[in-house]
Amino acid sequence: MAAIYIQDRLVHIYVMAPSAPMASARGRPRTFDVDAAVERAMGVFWSRGYHATALPDLLRATKLSRGSLYAAFGDKHSLFLRALDRYIADALARIDMELAPDREPVDGLRAFLAGYIERTSGANGRRGCLLVATAMELAGQDAEVGRRVASFFKAVESRVTDALARAKTAGRLAAGVEPASAARILVCFVEGLRVVGKTAPPRSTSQASADALLDRLIR
Repeated sequence: MAAIYIQDRLVHIYVMAPSAPMASARGRPRTFDVDAAVERAMGVFWSRGYHATALPDLLRATKLSRGSLYAAFGDKHSLFLRALDRYIADALARIDMELAPDREPVDGLRAFLAGYIERTSGANGRRGCLLVATAMELAGQDAEVGRRVASFFKAVESRVTDALARAKTAGRLAAGVEPASAARILVCFVEGLRVVGKTAPPRSTSQASADALLDRLIR
């Protein structure tokens, strides 16, 4: 029999020895890092997609037994949601650095676009985006996934709107440009870059497109 408890980010799974007539013994704990297991699982889902990922793929990647994986994460779907949450948190952390409020807003917007160009060029681009792939595969049929994808796009749009509003206050937006509408356009553009990046376009092409778009919005 197995017992499990979570302490900080480590999962401890105890294998209980069969009860003896007079005493019982507790086996040595098998300890693993939850974050590391989630990150490895995320890599599998990212490479193969949700439906094409089988339990043996996850067991090999996480180096967990079937019992340990189910004890720690529940099932494949629950582990996928954990991996997707990790991916979203990492993406928003990067964007928060690029669009930091203490940064000059136009510089921040250029850094935001440059980050997407980096992630959509070469091998990074061919790997694609876990979130975009998930949206295409699952968002229309899985409510929990759909909520996460929609929440991510809303969060990015909110951050870009804030940067554009600060640019407007600084007198850097072109005449007639409204932050909320421009943010929607920019989010659609960068997520489109993630899709086009699968075809490995030249970095110079993506950069030229980003520059042309931003030049229409700022002065």
